[in-house]
Amino acid sequence: MNIFIEKLDVTDAEDLFNFELENRTFFEEMVPTRGDEYYNPETFKKRHETLLEEQVKGGSYFYLIKDKDSSILGRINLVDIDESQKIGYLGYRVGQAHTGKGIANKALKILVETVTNEDVKQIKAKTTTNNIASQRILEKNGFERIGTSSEEFEMNGQRLSFVYYALNISSSWTTMEERNFLPNSVVKQGFMDD
Repeated sequence: MNIFIEKLDVTDAEDLFNFELENRTFFEEMVPTRGDEYYNPETFKKRHETLLEEQVKGGSYFYLIKDKDSSILGRINLVDIDESQKIGYLGYRVGQAHTGKGIANKALKILVETVTNEDVKQIKAKTTTNNIASQRILEKNGFERIGTSSEEFEMNGQRLSFVYYALNISSSWTTMEERNFLPNSVVKQGFMDD
């Protein structure tokens, strides 16, 4: 499946709202709920505008994962970017109908290449102890497991902890091609095919 990532835009609001609404129950199995108010169309629109403002200021990069028809398959973001230390925090989610197809893995590869060009030197991520798929995606993309929180929390009746990861991007690493993550043609086109 061809995929690409595209920066969040004002025109994405309605499709993104529908994507989030359709996948709400699925997402809430793995991550804490965003609450009912998030799914109010007016609230969602305002939050969307806030994200776009944050993106313009360079504090975060919000991307949609799309297929060749520009349908939204997921989201992938680098947020809370510390400009002085050049560190950002990763978040991603793929819609239920698109899991198990390598989409998150492909999107993360593209994102790492993209933010390398934005002068980000380290990407940090966290997932939960029960989210083995996310742990595998991070590790496949060169992230190193740096620890597991000793604190537990309850979500959906399970006792969980956070697992922390980091990817250091060396200044000698100018492209993903040099890391042999992606074929030349993929990097130049900005999308991935199976």
